Amino acid sequence: MTFEEIRNNDKKYIVNMYGRFDMAVDHAEGATVFDVEGRKYIDMTAGIGVVSMGYADPGWIKAVSGQLEKYQHVSNLFYQEPGAELAEELVRRTGMSKALFVNSGSEANEAAFKIARKYGNTAAKGTGKPGKMEFSYGVFKGKAPESFDKGRNAIISLRDSFHGRTIAAITATGQEKYHKYFDPFAPGFYYADPGDLSGLKELADEVYPCAVVMELVQGEGGVNVLDKEFVKGVEKLCRERDIALIADEVQTGIGRTGSLFAFQQYDIKPDMVTFAKGIGNGLPIGGVICSDKYADVLEPGDHGCTYGMNPVCCSGASYVLSRIDDPFLAGVREKGEYIRERLEAFSEVEKTTGLGLMIGVVLKSMDPSEACVKLLENGVMTLTAGNKVRLLPPLVISYEEIDEAMKGFEKVFG
Repeated sequence: MTFEEIRNNDKKYIVNMYGRFDMAVDHAEGATVFDVEGRKYIDMTAGIGVVSMGYADPGWIKAVSGQLEKYQHVSNLFYQEPGAELAEELVRRTGMSKALFVNSGSEANEAAFKIARKYGNTAAKGTGKPGKMEFSYGVFKGKAPESFDKGRNAIISLRDSFHGRTIAAITATGQEKYHKYFDPFAPGFYYADPGDLSGLKELADEVYPCAVVMELVQGEGGVNVLDKEFVKGVEKLCRERDIALIADEVQTGIGRTGSLFAFQQYDIKPDMVTFAKGIGNGLPIGGVICSDKYADVLEPGDHGCTYGMNPVCCSGASYVLSRIDDPFLAGVREKGEYIRERLEAFSEVEKTTGLGLMIGVVLKSMDPSEACVKLLENGVMTLTAGNKVRLLPPLVISYEEIDEAMKGFEKVFG
């Protein structure tokens, strides 16, 4: 089909939820994409941080197709080797206790919220098991609200955050633009300013949270890197008050920031880590890794996911993890530094932000959305985030592909 035919079919038959660029992909390899008209592009988006190992990776294709030849799905009512192996590797490399699997980042955050709320609503002397409520109000200031008698179920997130599109996840998202039209929202979610530890503490005094959730690098909010002292302060608060610390690593995880998970660069130990995107390399998989305290909070019947722990997705994810070793992560950091150094040399670029291959570009005068359109016309696929151009290239992008992309950036920013 021609581009015009594809676009017309799309507009006629698909709900208009996305502002698409005028390009239809035909095939791709590594970080290089070709459209249906034969034009070549360097992909600095990786499907919004998903295609971590790039396109048409032979090892990933072998892992996925090998599982397809065995069986593609049997449900979570039966034990399965691919999911058990993937969970073991995630636990081993994070120092956590257990993992669960779902289909997406939104679902991963929803699961983490449910774990935190069950713990907060049923904890007997901090065990997370159902039983008589025995909370100590002494760690909080002021009088406990009436709702506290039923447990602690408030969840604090940060402004400029993004946690997903489902109702609870979008309620946790601290950006008003995502809240239009969709009220009433799930109750019990509150927002603190990133970096304002005293403000977060005051909010905790008021709402008695069961959890604090934060992205260590806020992706959709503008590739904002959280201050390490603030993050450490939040962890200390959570430890003192028996509050679950949830690290939303849907975008930052699986090598994106130059470590397997971004929390490993902050010297903290979250109670739960949510992940998705890059671990699937294009297949839908997400999940939650839990510390020992929260590993057994959920029991049969509390939660579920029909496609969660899908063996094909888990096989591909295990291959992705097998690629991400220390030399690989060092390469991510080095390529990120190289890209930022090259970009900051262009006259239109004011500065860059981010960690590893998660990069935000602040422009001096150009509108970021218009810049992305011009960059696409010059052979570079990019994204926006807040008031910035956002780059999330495949982690395997080569220096040759980076240099090719810089030719396009130079035409627009130079």
